[in-house]
Amino acid sequence: MVRHLGAQVSYDETWQAMRTFTEQRTTDTPDELWVLEHSPVYTLGQAGMESHVLNAAGIPLVRSDRGGQVTYHGPGQVVVYCLINLRRIGLYVKSYVAMLEQAIIDVLTSVGLAQACRKAGAPGVYVPGRCVSPVVAPPDELVKIAALGVKIRNGCSYHGLALNVDMDLQPFLGINPCGYEGLQTSDIRHCGVQLSTNTVGELLVSTLQQALSDAAKQHEYCSA
Repeated sequence: MVRHLGAQVSYDETWQAMRTFTEQRTTDTPDELWVLEHSPVYTLGQAGMESHVLNAAGIPLVRSDRGGQVTYHGPGQVVVYCLINLRRIGLYVKSYVAMLEQAIIDVLTSVGLAQACRKAGAPGVYVPGRCVSPVVAPPDELVKIAALGVKIRNGCSYHGLALNVDMDLQPFLGINPCGYEGLQTSDIRHCGVQLSTNTVGELLVSTLQQALSDAAKQHEYCSA
């Protein structure tokens, strides 16, 4: 099931709703994808260090129960929260994270950003500096365009991914994104592609649905 929650959605309220959904779900509860844009907020992972927040400039800071360090959510960024029973489809955390990254890469490739890639030891999706205008990094330096944050409870995931589409990127300068000093961030628009957040959201949902379906079929085949 896909739920479109709209724009300017409260982070706190959505986080609590995800936790409640996960706590109350049974082995038969259908999986859900929640698609939205948040009001401006910095979120810090459960083991995150506040020292990575350099200048919040009035933007609220929320300590969450996801993994990872600090990131920014705001208008123009597509967030997809994945409430998935990973045990049911036979996915472990490492393969699940790889699936999320690949879905983002596939979407970016489909809209003309074939240079999108992973970065060893740093979950998320990146593009080379040469893809970004105005220039924010050397041509071969990787610039972050999408972040991941997951939480697993009783074999079920919540939180998910955030892909920068058409944002005010200034708030990223107030943090060490994902805990990496000097890491630059960008969005799809600054890579020369004009798309709405709704369009990118639909592409992400359909790609994720196909990936999850493929994983479930593979698990069923291997279990037969």
